[in-house]
Amino acid sequence: MARRNSSLGLFGRFGRSGDLRQLDRALRSVDLHPSMVPEAVKLTVVNLLKDDAIGAEPAPQSYRSAAELLAYCMIGAEGFAGANDTALALQVEERIERAMAQGDNMDAQLVMVVMVAKVIQPSVVEHFALTRETD
Repeated sequence: MARRNSSLGLFGRFGRSGDLRQLDRALRSVDLHPSMVPEAVKLTVVNLLKDDAIGAEPAPQSYRSAAELLAYCMIGAEGFAGANDTALALQVEERIERAMAQGDNMDAQLVMVVMVAKVIQPSVVEHFALTRETD
């Protein structure tokens, strides 16, 4: 079965696809306004989630998980902990550390997406000593 494509909408006539709306809701739930995330980043994230899905569509919690990581990377540790809570910030930090140790997993791919898009908080790059291997 072919994967369903995402849609940004067109001239306000055709609506955004459900997967992008779901990611937007997840971003809001971690206090990152969706308009702060470039559409290209959101499309890439949704496609990564679809590629990683076990069934035909990603599980609803996968959007929230991706949003947590994106928000942390984009607003930094202090901003994320202030908007959410310190325990969640520590969990996301552990996810990033594991992702960098393991290499090619979903979390590592999500971190790479925000790095390549140049929307990652410099303090996050410094804290985790992140580098782009494609440079």
